[in-house]
Amino acid sequence: MRRLGVIVALGALLGLSAGVVTATPALAGRGHGWELVQAKPFTVPKFFCGFKIRVTFPVNKEYTKLFKASDGSMITLVSGSLRFTFTNLSTGKAVTENVSGPGKIITHTDGSATFASKGRNAEFFTPAQAKRFGLPMVSVTAGALTGTVTADGRETSVTLKGHILVDVCAALT
Repeated sequence: MRRLGVIVALGALLGLSAGVVTATPALAGRGHGWELVQAKPFTVPKFFCGFKIRVTFPVNKEYTKLFKASDGSMITLVSGSLRFTFTNLSTGKAVTENVSGPGKIITHTDGSATFASKGRNAEFFTPAQAKRFGLPMVSVTAGALTGTVTADGRETSVTLKGHILVDVCAALT
């Protein structure tokens, strides 16, 4: 469960959903090396909010660019326009939010990662993570969000210098 929470949190922090996105060749006009992210709808498990949430993408013009640093780390930049629609599968109630970022993930050679995002982002934390970091389990934030994750998926820090725009669990009840 912890690893799923970390994976979902990292992906959503930057407008990506780990394990459910694939890249396609860059579209003309975006520039060399940028790839459009093809996100597929996914369902957030019940343990996050007490009900399942379906996440879909009414706007997906999110791009990534990958660089290799001199120390062997991989740097992923994320930029573009992305909106999530969060739907409570029990009631049908839905909210649509801008979660465009932008952001950056540095995957270090030891497998650990550092992430930093600005602007508006979606966050997904397990109950234990939410309690530890003082954030809602599913939310949309504004501001600078940074954090680190160990190679085995344990989050070591998450810091928000901004505010919660939407507590998604509360908004969908």
